[in-house]
Amino acid sequence: MAARDYEVAPATERFSLDSIIAGLAGDLDALRQGKISVNDAIARSMLAKQIFNGVRLHLNAAKMLSDHAKPVENTATTLTSEPTP
Repeated sequence: MAARDYEVAPATERFSLDSIIAGLAGDLDALRQGKISVNDAIARSMLAKQIFNGVRLHLNAAKMLSDHAKPVENTATTLTSEPTP
């Protein structure tokens, strides 16, 4: 299993992953109770799979960008809001 990066934990809230997981659990219960069809359950699970794939791609891209980022050099100049002549 890959090491967990707890710095990306806010992605759970940003992408509402808790509600997606709760929705999948609710769909499973509804399927078992006969409230939704098998095809509905499959469609919902495939949609959730695509959402999770998108989140995975986002996190991988963010990691790749941060790994390849160059450090910013400390310069002695300061920014001002006034234009220079």
